[in-house]
Amino acid sequence: MADAAVPSGGAAFADWEKVLGFGVDIPFVRHLGFVLTQFADGKSEISYTAQPEHLNSFAVTHGGALMTLLDVSMATAARSETPEQGVVTIEMKTSFMHPASGPLVARGTLVHRTKTMAFTQSTIFDAQGHACASAMGTFKYVRAATGSTRIATPAAAGAPISTD
Repeated sequence: MADAAVPSGGAAFADWEKVLGFGVDIPFVRHLGFVLTQFADGKSEISYTAQPEHLNSFAVTHGGALMTLLDVSMATAARSETPEQGVVTIEMKTSFMHPASGPLVARGTLVHRTKTMAFTQSTIFDAQGHACASAMGTFKYVRAATGSTRIATPAAAGAPISTD
């Protein structure tokens, strides 16, 4: 799977590993059930419907799940132009604007990039089109492991990811 071509954006993909094309399994993303539906040209779109265990005491999607959705949609937007590179989150500012329930869609955008940094934004919308939460984030591009399109992780590269 590591040598597979990265699929073009636009089509719905249920298998997160297959979508990213570099064989990285993200257990938390898999647990939440995120589905990447766009991954191209500095844009990403991820669909998500919270399960009962992802809700807060008000029976709406927990803010931690929403922040994860925002983080992943921004990271994916950052990677969409250079899928052979990985990214790590440097900082993220989140605003919650409307209770989030039912099917949700996060739309991430790469706003600006340098050789090593990506500046992104994302908004989560509910089925009625209400903006529920938004974020701005900064990500650092990291090298893929030598001889592979796999993202450099402690297991893949034998060393911790560095933000230096």
